Amino acid sequence: MIGKQIRMERIINRESRKTVIVPIDHGVSVGPIPGLEDIEKTINDIAEGGANAVLMHKGIVRAGHRGYGKDVGLIVHLSAGTSLSQYPNNRVQVTSVKEAVRLGADAVSVHVNVGSENESEMLRNLGMVAEKCNEYGMPLLAMMYARGKKIENEHDVKYIKHVARIGAELGADIIKTVYTGNKRTFKEVINGCPVPVVIAGGPKIDSEDDLLRMIEDAMDCGAIGVSIGRNIFQAKDRVAITKKICKIVHGE
Repeated sequence: MIGKQIRMERIINRESRKTVIVPIDHGVSVGPIPGLEDIEKTINDIAEGGANAVLMHKGIVRAGHRGYGKDVGLIVHLSAGTSLSQYPNNRVQVTSVKEAVRLGADAVSVHVNVGSENESEMLRNLGMVAEKCNEYGMPLLAMMYARGKKIENEHDVKYIKHVARIGAELGADIIKTVYTGNKRTFKEVINGCPVPVVIAGGPKIDSEDDLLRMIEDAMDCGAIGVSIGRNIFQAKDRVAITKKICKIVHGE
């Protein structure tokens, strides 16, 4: 496990044992949206703000990761799917743990939409990737969501605590999922998940105060951090908002 432990320390603050991850993998799902056109500048701003890691697809590693400025951890995303698909909740694996090792990744991530049309394929993929991660000493972040025809409210605690537990059961080292909306229910998610949890940011939130309050509440419940994309890379001042989030997450 020594390799996995060393890599985990590159994406989690050694002192606080917390993390701020910024996913910038949206180019596959929705295209080059605002904030992702100049990828090197975006990553540099995120690093300058103090984020622990960025999460991206393999091609963007070559296009912009660590081009200049401060260093920042690298998580390579293994899953892909687009908003143009007939089944936009479906995800397939598009690269390997071995390729992530070759690219210098500190961790990999897999996306699972429980309740979607190809749920079984995604669950199988998560389990197999977890085995490869153990073989290579690579940390695995599982993005676990409840999305599909039977899902009435993807923030409902009955779904979120279930999907978080699925990720842990199948071998993930960190679970990313949505905040349930209040501390009482989110504590159920944390209590039912035996591995660390980070919260997603979701669509762009108009109120910065609402975003920061959500992060504070999640941290109070026992989350170890955040994995927030659009609410950071589409902010008017990416450096400033990243610094504010880091202060909350790391208890500064």
